Amino acid sequence: MQVILLERVAKLGQMGEVVKVKDGFARNYLLPQGKALRANKANMQRFENERAQLEARNLERKAEAESVAKSLDGTTFIAIRQAGETGQLYGSVTTRDIADAMTEGGFSASRAQVRLDKPIKTIGVHNVVIVLHPEVEVEISLNIARSNDEAERQARGEDLTERDFDTFEFEEEEDEDAEGEDEGDAEASEERPAEEETL
Repeated sequence: MQVILLERVAKLGQMGEVVKVKDGFARNYLLPQGKALRANKANMQRFENERAQLEARNLERKAEAESVAKSLDGTTFIAIRQAGETGQLYGSVTTRDIADAMTEGGFSASRAQVRLDKPIKTIGVHNVVIVLHPEVEVEISLNIARSNDEAERQARGEDLTERDFDTFEFEEEEDEDAEGEDEGDAEASEERPAEEETL
């Protein structure tokens, strides 16, 4: 289906361009969202008549998005999730979870605005791109932790996914030394009664 774009659409084209898209994409997304019109003579004439208004509205939206982007740029949001000792999450953090975390933080966002290549499956600080307008993107940080204390430690730069094996080995060595001392005491106490009997 041929459509006339009423605004810039990522990976498709700029406002006013006539592009060919799949019928389902046009019927289910572009036309209902008001992002495009069917490409026919009547709609071409309508677009040309309304072009100045559409461009003005697009500039307003872009200006609003840029002001939100300035306040949002570099902001860190915290998401508390259950995870194993190695930092693997039980489940994953999706676009909906990120949008909910932003809403809790005082910024309204829909999951469609969150650009995530794949779900996040580990704790840590992750950078996420938010698309506020087809021409305005901003990067936020998402701090995923098991508790608020861990979130603070991760914010300071501590990596909680690396296990400290030296500590565990040290504890095991102490336990082995303690067992060795106990065995030595037991052997010494067994030898003494034998000596006393011979006297």
